[in-house]
Amino acid sequence: MPVLVPGPTARTLGWCLHLLVLGLLGLAAARAVAEGGPRAGAVVAVALAAGLGYAAGPLLARRVRAQAGARGSRRAARWWLAAVCASWLALLTLSPEGVWVAFPLYFLLLHLLPRRAALVAVPATALAAVAAFAAHRGGFTVAMALGPVLGAAVAVAVVWGYQALYRESEQRRRLIEELTATRADLAAAQHTAGVLAERERLAREIHDTLAQGFSSIQLLLTAAERALPGRPTSAAGYLGQARQAAVDNLAEARRFIAALTSPTLDGTTLAGALERLCATTSARHPVTAGLLVTGTPERLPTAHEVALLRVVQSALANTVQHADAGTVDVTLGYRGDEVTVDVVDDGTGFDPDAPPAPDPVGGGYGLSAMRARMTALGGTLTVRSAPGEGTALTARLPRTAPEARP
Repeated sequence: MPVLVPGPTARTLGWCLHLLVLGLLGLAAARAVAEGGPRAGAVVAVALAAGLGYAAGPLLARRVRAQAGARGSRRAARWWLAAVCASWLALLTLSPEGVWVAFPLYFLLLHLLPRRAALVAVPATALAAVAAFAAHRGGFTVAMALGPVLGAAVAVAVVWGYQALYRESEQRRRLIEELTATRADLAAAQHTAGVLAERERLAREIHDTLAQGFSSIQLLLTAAERALPGRPTSAAGYLGQARQAAVDNLAEARRFIAALTSPTLDGTTLAGALERLCATTSARHPVTAGLLVTGTPERLPTAHEVALLRVVQSALANTVQHADAGTVDVTLGYRGDEVTVDVVDDGTGFDPDAPPAPDPVGGGYGLSAMRARMTALGGTLTVRSAPGEGTALTARLPRTAPEARP
């Protein structure tokens, strides 16, 4: 016989029901033998046949389910239930003890029949039990009806209550599965966001280091090409500078791969790194870059120094490529609770409100990358320029390290 609903608890209840049915059938047979009435043999035979038929139910259910599927299993279960009910009615006509088998029979009816059919079959079973018991006793009293009727009510309440609890547990299980799936989706989304943020950060790093170095090499090689063949000495100088820029860029790439920190700051201060950057720019390009430090220099958080250095690198690269400037002044200032960097050139300038022109080297990561660096560390970036009036860029950061924002 199938259990009420799947699960360990239902299997335990099913075994208890099996034992109850077989025990009550055995009790009816034992009482008949003990009383020694004329129908004792028939009672024992019917009880034994009912017990064997009932015990064959689980084996029959497994075989039919394997061969005919769920639909065939339900059809066979109802035929089996009809046989069990017929044997119970035969026992009920022979012995009044058969009335007690009606209680486990209620559970079988409620489980194997549809709800509407079960609501008809259970009262009919109770009525048959009351009528048979009254016939055996030779009269009817209200007390005779209490047992079968109360048993039917308890069976209906237990089965329906258990089914309601099972449905509720299934709903909770599905809810937990949905929550687990949602958490997995959220974790995947966070991972994807982290990957995209890291890609953006690497793109800015590459733009501010390797791409600017390659741009410098390109400009020096272009200058050497223009100097040939009329000025071989100047061309050789440009080629030497380009070679040195390639060496520096290769070293920058190796350090960048080893650890994505600021290789230019290794073993020096921010002011020293900026002074070296200005000297390299002046030596490689036709622009004079100088550094001025105001205030009392002090060590800043590594992220702050890296960000300011990258901003100056990118600003100087933009000046060399686009501004056609003769001089560019870099000012590092320590003012109160903030540090500032100003990059001012005397170039052609531009309209800050106009859409930015495509960056052939960095893919458009210039000013947007600078502003993103400052914003992530709680700082600001402002650009003041106009056509023909040069450009002034100012980056501000707090001296302390606030919690970084994406």
